[in-house]
Amino acid sequence: MAKLNNKQKLLEIIENIRVSLAQHNGGLQLVKYDQKKGIVTISLQGACAHCQLSDITAKFLVEHEIRTKLPSVKQIKIV
Repeated sequence: MAKLNNKQKLLEIIENIRVSLAQHNGGLQLVKYDQKKGIVTISLQGACAHCQLSDITAKFLVEHEIRTKLPSVKQIKIV
């Protein structure tokens, strides 16, 4: 099996998160990935974009999953 690069890993992580959010009619999209600076910019979509709990989703689901599985990411921005 070929080793995945960081962008491929990130896209795989995002897809796994997307499946969870889709159960609540939500989603997310990768807006930008600055690999040199370790900054990921994500957009919450669907029901997640306007949900009162979107900050909690961003912090405890999106941020946790990405940082745990891809430690080179230093910052996650939600736009």
